[in-house]
Amino acid sequence: MLARPHTPAARIIVAIDLPDVAVAADLSARLAPRIGLLKLGLELFSAAGPAGFAQVAAQAPVFLDLKLHDIPNTVAAAVTALLPLRPAMLTVHAAGGPAMIAAARRAAEAGPERPILLAVTVLTSMDEAALAATGVPGGVAPQVLRLARMALDAGADGLVCSPLEVAALREALGAAPFLVVPGVRPAGHDAGDQARIATPHEAVAAGADWLVIGRPITRATDPVAAALAIAATL
Repeated sequence: MLARPHTPAARIIVAIDLPDVAVAADLSARLAPRIGLLKLGLELFSAAGPAGFAQVAAQAPVFLDLKLHDIPNTVAAAVTALLPLRPAMLTVHAAGGPAMIAAARRAAEAGPERPILLAVTVLTSMDEAALAATGVPGGVAPQVLRLARMALDAGADGLVCSPLEVAALREALGAAPFLVVPGVRPAGHDAGDQARIATPHEAVAAGADWLVIGRPITRATDPVAAALAIAATL
């Protein structure tokens, strides 16, 4: 299983959220020596599947962010199907519940190289109003903590959360859980579709292990220079 990062560059996970596998593979090759991991999500995996994954994974370890969420047997079967790709990290939705997460963990343990199993708490695109619209009152922070405790008890190795919840999770849960944090924007960058954000330095200072950063790097004029500049702030 992947170890915690020990250098600023190793903390950076670049989200390669592109539908064109050739473009994604080229960008990955350029960035891989300067960062920790590459993240593939639904867009590229839906467009290119395992073959596209393999092209990107040839460059650096991959965080496969499919946010699996279904009945326990289906999620376990999906994890089993993904294990031959050897992702370094894999996500499930914490809202799937303890039985689903436990099933995913059991399936993950059957592979030759167990991925870090991460439970997504509340999406960084959601604010208080959006969460309430789904039927969850009381605010984002309490819901993140509820889901985090449940997911870890069920077998998750760590959590995906916004930078705004990192400090509270560290205080409540200690140093053991891996915290992977999207919603990270360098100072001066547009928030895009993210509702709960912080700078890379703020997220690491709060206790984040890895930072997921997409557009500030991938859409930069010089993506490698952008990645190096962010690492320098850490």
